[in-house]
Amino acid sequence: MIVVSDVELWAGSRLLLSGADLRVAPGDRVGLVGRNGAGKTTLTRTIAGEAAPASGTITRAGTIGYLAQDPRTGDVDVLARDRILAARGIDEAMTRMGKAEIDMMGATEEETDRALRRYAAAETEFTSQGGWAADAEATRIAGNLGLPERILGQPLRTLSGGQRRRVELARILFSGADTLLLDEPTNHLDADSIIWLRDRLRSWPGGFIVISHDEALLEATVTTVAHLDATRSTLDVYAMGWSAYRKQREVDERRRKRERANAEKKAAVLHTQADKMKATATKATAAANMARRADRLLAGLEAVRSSDKVAALRFPEPRPCGKVPLTAEGLSKSYGSLEVFTGVSLAIDRGSRVVVIGLNGAGKTTLLRMLAGVERPDSGEVIPGHGLRIGYYAQEHETLDRDRSVLENMRSAAPDLDDTRVRTVLGSFLFSGDDVAKPVSVLSGGEKTRLALATLVVSGANVLLLDEPTNNLDPASRQEVLGALRRYAGAVVLVTHDEDAVYALDPQRVVLLPDGDEDLWGQAYADLVALA
Repeated sequence: MIVVSDVELWAGSRLLLSGADLRVAPGDRVGLVGRNGAGKTTLTRTIAGEAAPASGTITRAGTIGYLAQDPRTGDVDVLARDRILAARGIDEAMTRMGKAEIDMMGATEEETDRALRRYAAAETEFTSQGGWAADAEATRIAGNLGLPERILGQPLRTLSGGQRRRVELARILFSGADTLLLDEPTNHLDADSIIWLRDRLRSWPGGFIVISHDEALLEATVTTVAHLDATRSTLDVYAMGWSAYRKQREVDERRRKRERANAEKKAAVLHTQADKMKATATKATAAANMARRADRLLAGLEAVRSSDKVAALRFPEPRPCGKVPLTAEGLSKSYGSLEVFTGVSLAIDRGSRVVVIGLNGAGKTTLLRMLAGVERPDSGEVIPGHGLRIGYYAQEHETLDRDRSVLENMRSAAPDLDDTRVRTVLGSFLFSGDDVAKPVSVLSGGEKTRLALATLVVSGANVLLLDEPTNNLDPASRQEVLGALRRYAGAVVLVTHDEDAVYALDPQRVVLLPDGDEDLWGQAYADLVALA
């Protein structure tokens, strides 16, 4: 149970939310929606207890499972399986059991007896927490989220950002928390995993709040919609499903516009009459009263929603380069005993458009990191061609410095631009005023995406390496990215689960991982995009 009462939130000097009320009881399924930057992630972090409201109260009862949009786990040497089991404390009991088994080998009789007692105590705790059935349940949840057994046996540091986020989602679902707070849970999931997640949430016995731009998920799961209106800084709660909410919201907006138009018309008449009367001394008091009445008419109105602002995105005009600006020969990568891919070779021609496809964990992100020079291959080499200028968009926003501000990140990306030009570019990506001074660490996923795209705009890149560039974006911003992809004249290497992004790119070639096979693009490959 969560009760939000009269909560106010600020981001610097900007008011995000005022007078917000929300109640999440067992069985309540709430979709939290609003445009990028409206404050959805800030509100969810505050509800989770990771931040404090400026005013108001938040009451929490029972356990909470919070999936942050950018989860930062603790010990990266922990195995993925243990990270999931830790949600119920089972990992500790299993570790003690394993240590006791080791202590029994080659020990004296007295040492063996002590180890047996430790093993029995750990086993009792393990059994009380669900034992092997719970371990099997965790494995099953992970498998449905695209995390097979071989991944569960790896340390977190060897996993891609998408895999680590799926580990966190599996951990939270395995925890059985009374209330879930899920910030963009479908990011990095393939089509089958998204369908499974919908079914899981539909049958969740507790309550949940989910932030998502996946309308199919919202349609299938939520029974209440909380709309964070950035124009009015209010949280409008609709006790209805997704389709009904969309219709009702339009009805409400038309009502607000109608009421405002009528009030403005009446106020204009009153102000005109007051102006005529105030020139006469005997009517000055009546004129002042009339003017105040007009002002009260306007003051009592709800703000009408303005059209949501969208970042004006156009990828850079590519710098001149040679015929083949980027080549890779014989790239291989392994993490310990796990081979990700081996012997991958490709040549990126000037202006070519390439899609990389593979199952989750096949090494798509790793390949882009190697091409960008962020990660070294175990063998093989990346060969820059004449005039190569790379623009790399990382799905986990690793190219951004979390401890520096929005403005400082842009200055680093474009050291040759003067401050006025840098601020102009940031303004076109909806960063203005105090927003440019915010550290990257406090930005929402959508804001980080906008900033990372802004750094590409000033890069002059002739080869773009794009790893899931439409994640975290609201529908309007996503369309801007797709339009920019269509117009860009340079070469693009794209990794995505978004079929529309592939159609916007209109690729010529496809690279299939982990084998590294290359082929001409065809419709048969388009059907694999959402599944891969």
